[in-house]
Amino acid sequence: QVQLVESGGGSVQAGGSLRLSCAASGYTFAVYAMGWHRQAPGKEREGVAVIDSVGNTRYADSVKDRFTISQDNAKNTLYLQMNSLKAEDTAIYYCAANVGRPWLSVAPSVYNYWGQGTQVTVYS
Repeated sequence: QVQLVESGGGSVQAGGSLRLSCAASGYTFAVYAMGWHRQAPGKEREGVAVIDSVGNTRYADSVKDRFTISQDNAKNTLYLQMNSLKAEDTAIYYCAANVGRPWLSVAPSVYNYWGQGTQVTVYS
C-alpha cells in the first residue's frame, strides 16, 4: 500500500504560480513512477506530468514549458511547480503512484494509487 497526501493548492491570478507537494508513505520502494493528474468539472481526468524513479519525465502538451515536475527521494515527496497559470488549468489536481507497472506514461489508467486531490483555481 502507498499513501499519498497532496498540499499547496489554492487560488491564483492568471499568470501567477503555485507549487504543489505530495507526501508519499508506505511501500514507496515499490513505486515505479509518480505523477500529477487533474480533473476539471465535467471533464475526464487527464495526466499532467509524470516522473519515474530515476528522473525521466513526461508532460502533457498543454503544460510543457510552464509546469515542472520534480521529486525528493530522501523525503518521499513529489512536487509540481506551475508557472504562467491559465484559467484552463483550473481543476482538482491529484498525485498518483504507479506500483508494479514498469512503463512511464501520463495516462491516468497506469496509476493505481491516488491522493485525495487539491483544488487549483486560476482566475482572470
